[in-house]
Amino acid sequence: MSTIYSALGGDRRLASGRRVVSFLERYWEAFQERRERERLRAALSDLSDRELMDIGTSRGEIDYVASNRGSDPRGVR
Repeated sequence: MSTIYSALGGDRRLASGRRVVSFLERYWEAFQERRERERLRAALSDLSDRELMDIGTSRGEIDYVASNRGSDPRGVR
């Protein structure tokens, strides 16, 4: 009985450790994505209105573009 319990106890600790690692990995990825959005937002904010117009966006769309990099605010693809 003690052998079975100790084997199960090790699995539980291993599963718990995996959950912690998984949580930390997801947190780190979200943190990196947020940093990338902030860098993009800062870079776009540094552009002049003319430069923004050249790439097809406006100053009011910077937050949207930074948060939704995979989509076009005008619906054009």
